[in-house]
Amino acid sequence: MRTGGIDSSQIQAMIAQLKAHAARPQATPPVLQSEPTVAKVNFADALKSSLDAVNASQLKADGMGKQFSSGDDSVSLSDVMVSMQKASINFQATVQVRNKLVSAYHEIMNMQV
Repeated sequence: MRTGGIDSSQIQAMIAQLKAHAARPQATPPVLQSEPTVAKVNFADALKSSLDAVNASQLKADGMGKQFSSGDDSVSLSDVMVSMQKASINFQATVQVRNKLVSAYHEIMNMQV
């Protein structure tokens, strides 16, 4: 007997395959690896460590500038300029983050509840 282009023997073969597959013992499911637990970071601690890093880069740049101006040969002008530029960029980024935080604070405070 032919039904819709598939022979009844093919249908019987497919049913037999499905039954055989269903009768097979199920393999143990693969162990899903959960994402590693990440320690929760306190916002205040993260902000303080970032500010400390910016302060450290500024102190390093200032110290290198003082060493160079006092005539220390171990510090080159290019090193002083690079450290000063890094400190400047760090400070500018910190100011931009502060501005965004203040803007977000004002926006939240102006929301109607």
